[in-house]
Amino acid sequence: MSQPVHSRATRARPRLTRALASRNYRLFFSGQSVSLVGTWMTRVATSWLVYRLTGSVLLLGVVGFCGQIPTLVLAPFAGVLVDRWNRHRILVVTQALSLVQSAALAVLTLAGIISVPHVLMLQIAQGVINAFDTPARQAFVSEMVEDRADLPNAIALNSSMVNGSRIVGPSIGGLVIGAVGEGWCFALDALSYGAVIVSLLAMHLAVRPRTRRDTRMREELAAGFRYVTRFVPVRSALVLLSLVSVMGMPYTVLMPAVSAKVLHGGPHTLGFLMTASGVGALGGALYLASRRSVIGLGRAMAVASTTFGVGLALFSLSRSLWLSLLLLPLVGAGMMVTMAATNTIIQTVVSEELRGRVMAFYTMAFLGTAPIGSLIAGLAADRVGPQRTILLGGLSCIAAGVWFTLRLPRLRELVRPIYVERGILAAAQLDGSTKSL
Repeated sequence: MSQPVHSRATRARPRLTRALASRNYRLFFSGQSVSLVGTWMTRVATSWLVYRLTGSVLLLGVVGFCGQIPTLVLAPFAGVLVDRWNRHRILVVTQALSLVQSAALAVLTLAGIISVPHVLMLQIAQGVINAFDTPARQAFVSEMVEDRADLPNAIALNSSMVNGSRIVGPSIGGLVIGAVGEGWCFALDALSYGAVIVSLLAMHLAVRPRTRRDTRMREELAAGFRYVTRFVPVRSALVLLSLVSVMGMPYTVLMPAVSAKVLHGGPHTLGFLMTASGVGALGGALYLASRRSVIGLGRAMAVASTTFGVGLALFSLSRSLWLSLLLLPLVGAGMMVTMAATNTIIQTVVSEELRGRVMAFYTMAFLGTAPIGSLIAGLAADRVGPQRTILLGGLSCIAAGVWFTLRLPRLRELVRPIYVERGILAAAQLDGSTKSL
């Protein structure tokens, strides 16, 4: 039986940051925090660069498509390799390759020879890297925390880290773009990857037991696919995340157009909008980090996805910068809780031998489906405008949240035996919780 979620040692630690007691996770958290600031600077700079060069909302969607479609295609195969190979080494390689990709963007931009085809090719390259990096990083969290009871907290702190950088990165990015141009954002991002590489190399890791695998990749891939499609709670959670990602998340690629055409701003305005969304997302992540247990996360997912849709619908109607800045935290919080709660539930119920493959399907649901949404959003925005496109996405997310809410009673019945077996439900009942999802 797995370790109960609430040991005495866990209760003695600060609830919000208890996973940081693990040295390896503390190193990862520190290095990744620096690197992610650079990543968000690059995201803002890439969108602004493409819009400045072309003025096309359609191309914003195409760039988003190229950056994420490799994840949809490659993530299932990457998941098999993540279960077979050393996850730590995979991360060192992917972070080094990401450094090279950002450096190439910087050199081309600073030399004044950057073009949209260059951006598209480098986005595809980063998408290939992310197809391996994301499932490896998600699965590696369980190896970095010394007490498995801290795994939900570590996942929530990861989300806090992403969104803390999401607040800082776009703001810095907007200032840097306005002062010296996009190229220096890419250069600073390349330097920031050094922090996470150093943190990975400084870790002391126990040797992960390896079992000899006589099965082929196709068979292992099929086993992962059967699990995520036949186990209804995981399947339902991934369907919800996919719908939210396809229909809702493309609002981010339309932000430059909203900033320039609707709100009549520049790169600073774009940075403010992204930061406002990040503030809400950070709040959502901190809420998850403060929770005692995974119990009740299914309801949180239903509420969050509906809230995300409502926030998007209202944002699409705004013509004021201040009103937009007040609405976007709602959007950011809704998306973050949906994404991180899904991650936590799946990592809690999945067995270790399937973790890499299942997290690859999670990556597909969250990031792999996004390029489809980006392309659809680009095409729709080119015809009906960015605001109507965002409104349609918001209404779709509301419908998805209602659908998931109606399925919750059945999902709780199926998850309850797993939580009982792993000691999670008993610990939660001591804290006064009774529902299993």
